[in-house]
Amino acid sequence: MPLHHLSFHTAGESHGRGLVAVLEGIPAGMPLDAATDIDPDLRRRMGGYGRGRRMLIESDRAEIMSGIRLGETLGSPVSMVIWNRDWKNWTSAMAHEPPDPEGNPKALRPVYLPRPGHADLAGVLKYDRRDARDILERASARETAARVACGAVARTLLRHVGATVGSHVTSIGDVEASPPDGLPDDLNAASDPSPLRTLDPAAEGEMIAAIDAARAAGDTLGGCFEVVVRGLPVGLGSYVSWDAKLDGRLAQAVMSVHAIKGVEIGPAFINAARPGSRVHDAIVRNESERRSGGFARVRNRAGGLEGGITTGQPLVVRGAMKPISTLLKNRLPSVDLRDGTTKHATVERSDVCAVPAAAVVAEAMVALVAADALLEKFGGDSLTELRRNLDSYVKHLNARGFRPRGPEKR
Repeated sequence: MPLHHLSFHTAGESHGRGLVAVLEGIPAGMPLDAATDIDPDLRRRMGGYGRGRRMLIESDRAEIMSGIRLGETLGSPVSMVIWNRDWKNWTSAMAHEPPDPEGNPKALRPVYLPRPGHADLAGVLKYDRRDARDILERASARETAARVACGAVARTLLRHVGATVGSHVTSIGDVEASPPDGLPDDLNAASDPSPLRTLDPAAEGEMIAAIDAARAAGDTLGGCFEVVVRGLPVGLGSYVSWDAKLDGRLAQAVMSVHAIKGVEIGPAFINAARPGSRVHDAIVRNESERRSGGFARVRNRAGGLEGGITTGQPLVVRGAMKPISTLLKNRLPSVDLRDGTTKHATVERSDVCAVPAAAVVAEAMVALVAADALLEKFGGDSLTELRRNLDSYVKHLNARGFRPRGPEKR
């Protein structure tokens, strides 16, 4: 496996005291302020039409514990805590101490009817537990708040080298959006005002109606989104080993987001039905494309990657989210873990649709992979050194010219 120059870990349960995030590899000297660089992304993750009551309780903000001094990174691990406001209602159920033998068992909020589609049953069997609460608390998508905090730091690093990350929702249920051919330069500024984070106002109304219908039926909806990174130079990633290919690293990162069951680079599934002449992108000269050495593509149907390497074109990653597992009505059959009888699956407080939020989480994961690939190629213990290395590379790209035919000059 390639050495990760940027790595992160998260800890915490959905209704525990809080979530912990540790991000290692951010170079020294990068300006970072939680209130302006991290908390806005945490708020974006909490939004979106179709979210549940939990988002009315929480007010996520990151409390930086280490790695920052006087407004700049130190080069040491950046650690953060996001406190769970709802924890005060779960102090008995999520206590660290053994339960009181004389206490009320219901206060522990056990779950004995695993939900189809969730990690409940597989986790109970894997970790040899009886109460699925031991599984679902960590398997909950609440954990993604910590990922978004790490991703926001990675996004800040990308911004300081001239790269941006944004996303928009392309479908909810069977309602498809028709975004413009030329996406806005500031993608999030255009998509965030929409309650569905879509660029198609007509589809937005249909999406809202579909979510309302699902809520009334006690059902849930999934959908698809697109993450776009602009400003990355040509040459990130590699084709020489399977685990160094950037498309594979991106797919794993986005697929790791809760309920994501499909990932594509560019319009891959549409391209699969087309002949190559309608898929591959013609190469042209364009002196203004300095981060790709003066080369450009007529189209970007490859999604910014060829051979597992960035081309200098926008990086486009798409994800498909399944409907959320918790159903309020028409609950699917399950098996009681206490006696083996068949009953309806349990109900946990949940969302009807979380695709807009999933797109924000996917932004974080894509930002982390892109920043890791950037540091992998250009290194640098400080932001100044990283920029210097990148600038030197871009300068070389545009100075190398065209070599005459004949023996290769090295």
